[in-house]
Amino acid sequence: MPQAQNMSHEKRPTLRKPVAEDGGAIWDLVRACKPLDENSMYCNLIQCDHFRDTCVVVELDGKILGWVSAYVMPSEPDTLFVWQVAVSPDARGMGLGTKMLGHILDRDVCEDVTRLQTTITRGNEASWSLFRRFCERRFGRFDSQPHFIRDDHFMGLHPTEYMVTIKLPGRMKKAA
Repeated sequence: MPQAQNMSHEKRPTLRKPVAEDGGAIWDLVRACKPLDENSMYCNLIQCDHFRDTCVVVELDGKILGWVSAYVMPSEPDTLFVWQVAVSPDARGMGLGTKMLGHILDRDVCEDVTRLQTTITRGNEASWSLFRRFCERRFGRFDSQPHFIRDDHFMGLHPTEYMVTIKLPGRMKKAA
């Protein structure tokens, strides 16, 4: 019985919108999450400030354990584009990636979103697994196509990025 009591007192991470002051901690988190591309600290600061309504951090005891940067596509207001998902090595296996994506989609700013898109390189198994799992849990339809091609877009310096599209059927009915 004492074990159950201890479990009920465990702290749970908080999911929240980022603030500009989170930029440095997010930058540190992303650098610890290989193979993610590192953006400048200034980029993370702008994401926290300008795109806070479609981004999320996971925090526990003042430490940022997770981060998703995303935005509603200006030319396609039914599409949420996920730029980056980072989960601290200390917090992996807790389902935070899926929780963060759902947290953003459940916000009012995403009420017209019927599909989610992101790009993933072939070798990023963690991202492929996350987005396939998220699609299954939301009963979505999953598609991927080469999008930014190694030689055409990256001068041969970066692997091809595949555009993953998840159509969210429950949300399509809501919008109809």
